[in-house]
Amino acid sequence: MDTQSLQAFLAVADSGSFSLAAEQLYLTQPAVSKRIATLEDQIGARLFDRFGRRVTLTEAGEVLLPRAREILVMVDDSRRALANLAGDIGGSLTMATSHHIGLHRLPPILKTYTQAHPDVRMDLRFLDSEQAYQGVLEGELEIAVVTLAPVPDPRLAVVPVWIDRLRYVCGRDHPLADQPRLPLSALSDHDAVLPGHLTFTRGIVVDTFARNGLQVNVALSTNYLETLKMMVAIGLGWSVLPDTLIDDEVRILPIDHRPIERPLGYLVHRSRTLSNAARSMLALLDDAATPQARTYRAPGASYGHT
Repeated sequence: MDTQSLQAFLAVADSGSFSLAAEQLYLTQPAVSKRIATLEDQIGARLFDRFGRRVTLTEAGEVLLPRAREILVMVDDSRRALANLAGDIGGSLTMATSHHIGLHRLPPILKTYTQAHPDVRMDLRFLDSEQAYQGVLEGELEIAVVTLAPVPDPRLAVVPVWIDRLRYVCGRDHPLADQPRLPLSALSDHDAVLPGHLTFTRGIVVDTFARNGLQVNVALSTNYLETLKMMVAIGLGWSVLPDTLIDDEVRILPIDHRPIERPLGYLVHRSRTLSNAARSMLALLDDAATPQARTYRAPGASYGHT
């Protein structure tokens, strides 16, 4: 099996379309079809069923899919290991970050990095933290700089860099806005606007309430903290926001409870050989780590340092 055919196979499997796969690979659709046909001839089995414009994996395709990912990761890993021998810092660096970290935490680090290593081609992707975790696990990303999961996958090396203190906030006209002191239970009587139900941040908030025997009444959800702030400001409900987003448009609620904290940091796959470009980025992130992040341990979490 040649790697080009495997790349075409993964592109079709992930996109569900020969035409979209061709766009991703900068090929013509007939060229992609030829590579898939070559691969099918080599393994002696059909990989895709075609129903009009719909493309689905056959049983053979489902069996090949994880193995194809592993093969390509191993090939890339070998290339990086050989390139690292020269000691040069160049090539490409595929890295993901969340929108909030990319806007409020990473810019000075990225500026320093690009000035120090102009030969590195940066492929920076903005993804939800949960998607970035999966991308690192599957080998699509070398590094992710995101909100860290409460219990990281043991296959990942996870390092906190910053600690976000999340403040309970509401709009200026919210019924709770002018209260001098409030128990956490007071928030259960009002609608909340929070990140989506599968996000790490929402899980942290919901778990905080659950440990106190309380529920959260979520009226609206969005994964963009800037949009959450807007929803709070116009009176759609209370929420939690990091200090970087708090201004005169919202009011901090004086909740009589320990503040919620969420760790932000980077993760890499423990079994992956990192490029020199990636190692240089991790060194900058390590240097940027706050004292609080260096000693942070969430309840039940197991963080591993590279």
